[in-house]
Amino acid sequence: MKLLFEPIAPVIAPTTTGEGFPVRRIFCIGRNYEEHAKEMGMQADPEAPFFFTKWAETVVNDGATIAYPQGTSNFHFEAELVVAIDKPGRNIPREEALDHVWGYATGLDMTRRDLQAEARSKQRPWDAGKNVEQSSPLGLLHPKSALGDATKGAITLTVNGVEKQRGDLSQLITPVDKLIEFLSGLYQLEAGDLIYTGTPAGVGAVVPGDVMVVEIEGLSSLTITVGQPAE
Repeated sequence: MKLLFEPIAPVIAPTTTGEGFPVRRIFCIGRNYEEHAKEMGMQADPEAPFFFTKWAETVVNDGATIAYPQGTSNFHFEAELVVAIDKPGRNIPREEALDHVWGYATGLDMTRRDLQAEARSKQRPWDAGKNVEQSSPLGLLHPKSALGDATKGAITLTVNGVEKQRGDLSQLITPVDKLIEFLSGLYQLEAGDLIYTGTPAGVGAVVPGDVMVVEIEGLSSLTITVGQPAE
């Protein structure tokens, strides 16, 4: 069959082993740190994790300059631990969850906060606020031995050298193994899926020229510059 046009090439995330990790889907967990839920005026529910999805092509790699997106005047950073899945599974028991993890990376869930807030007030989906071009920066992927079960380790974000976010993976309301159990009860997880696990308190806005650095103990840092609006 002749194609009408060339399909978009898959997004390949780099790893510390030199292999490429093809990205399939992105699951983003919301309200997974209690203090962040509070700063958003919400209450976290440890029994019912909340999530949304993003396109794979929202991923950009470390060192990228991302365009300030159209349609917003309140573009926010959210530093996150990212989990990379390399083994398919459905209804995965919690005790087997980490067998499906290839590794971990630092990440950012960039958000058009004004559009997200408007959607939330109208009880509408968050797509316009969250699923935005270049909104899922991803650091270098490390094999899971770098963090093990990812139950502890400092996570920080600075903007232009000034610390804005600080937390610890021990503060995750729903930890990585339980997130995998939860998501696999709703979908068959597949190799290439990424799970962005939520952000600590301290989120805020950036403007063109700002440089964000995300660090998680045991992983490579992620540096992203905010560029001018796309034309």
